[in-house]
Amino acid sequence: MRRTLESAGEEDLVRRTATGDRRAFDELYRRTSPWLAVRLRRRCADDDLVADVLQETYLAVWRSAGSFAGSAASGSAVGWLWTIAANRLIDAFRRRARQAQVPAVPLAETVAPAAEDEVMAGRVGQELEQALLVLPSELRQVLRAMVLDGLSVRETSLLLSVPEGTVKSRARRARIALREALS
Repeated sequence: MRRTLESAGEEDLVRRTATGDRRAFDELYRRTSPWLAVRLRRRCADDDLVADVLQETYLAVWRSAGSFAGSAASGSAVGWLWTIAANRLIDAFRRRARQAQVPAVPLAETVAPAAEDEVMAGRVGQELEQALLVLPSELRQVLRAMVLDGLSVRETSLLLSVPEGTVKSRARRARIALREALS
């Protein structure tokens, strides 16, 4: 059985995981967790946070493998896995920001940003977030891979299982759409 799993592709391992196959899940973890940890560490230097995100990611994979296995248009298993991990990392950053405590500094030493600065920073962040949400998912995937993950066109092409020319055109369309939405 181990030999069969070693020759199975990641997509097949996810499909088997969806049926509750623990050995397939273990093989998927063995293959993908080192790579995923490296990618997460590129975006986060906190090893504890990366470990937590990895755990949350694979728990989500175990629970939702059926959503990948049941979708013909879900792309590559590795891309699906990275999407889950990247979203878990963003969630972790948001939790950390909410939990951050203001240090005990005397009021005379505290420098508060101007109210206008806070409003503008929030507004720009919200506008960018809204613009990203409006983009079609295939454009968001390319931006995520190339901008957030720092992948090359070729690496993005392999990750998303699309030709390099498609990656380039999607990246261009995404940038144009974002520029128009934010202007």
